Amino acid sequence: MTWGVEDLTVDFGGGTPALDGVTLEARPGEVTAVVGGDGAGKTTLLRVLAGVPIPSRGRVHRPDARKIGFMPATSGALRDLTVAENLEFIADAHRFDAGERAGLLLERAGLAPFRRRLARDLSGGMRQKLGVVLAMLTAPDLLILDEPTTGVDPVSRSEVWRLIGSAAAGGTAVVVATAYLDEAERATTLLMLHGGRALLAGTPADVTAAMPGAVVDRAVPTDRDRAWPRGARWRQWLPGGSPDAEPPDLEDAVIVAMLGAGAGR
Repeated sequence: MTWGVEDLTVDFGGGTPALDGVTLEARPGEVTAVVGGDGAGKTTLLRVLAGVPIPSRGRVHRPDARKIGFMPATSGALRDLTVAENLEFIADAHRFDAGERAGLLLERAGLAPFRRRLARDLSGGMRQKLGVVLAMLTAPDLLILDEPTTGVDPVSRSEVWRLIGSAAAGGTAVVVATAYLDEAERATTLLMLHGGRALLAGTPADVTAAMPGAVVDRAVPTDRDRAWPRGARWRQWLPGGSPDAEPPDLEDAVIVAMLGAGAGR
């Protein structure tokens, strides 16, 4: 069963919809990354999938609420409970015996030695990993994670993505919002939102291959409105193409899409 949204519009009033005609598919065993800047609509989309806001228009396909695992951007862990008590709380709420699975997930997340530690006393990375574990605890059909690695150290980021990979390998459909394009490259498919609308969609390879024009390497850009720094040098977008084009990567494709959107393309 494929989950997701079709032609989704969410309008909270104020003139500009939070989401406008967005479509996303989340297939079992695959990871779908949702990327975009602040205010792009990522959190609203994930909350709709989790069953929170009511869409103004469109269709939402999701499993029963008991088969959805959702981690908000705040991790979802109760700060005044220990790690073990957080797991017990979720298990009790779902009337679920999570003993063996809870132990396995804590081992995978590197949290097993901290069962008795209060969530408020965990490091930021540990608290985010706990949030992922809580969302995965009931073996959901649809796992929804809102920027689980933002502000997390590189080691913890890697551990979070191992958890995400294990969920997908077990047949779960995973939707994860991320601020990092290197993480989006790990996903099966990605959706880029801009101003509440879908700007790019497809596999990372397809999105990169479909980039219009060409990107060139420059020591000094000739058009700073279409250039961005890359290390000590610059990348520059030439909409008409160039014989000395560099092979584009996902970062190039995303920036070009943003530049094109800003130019009204």
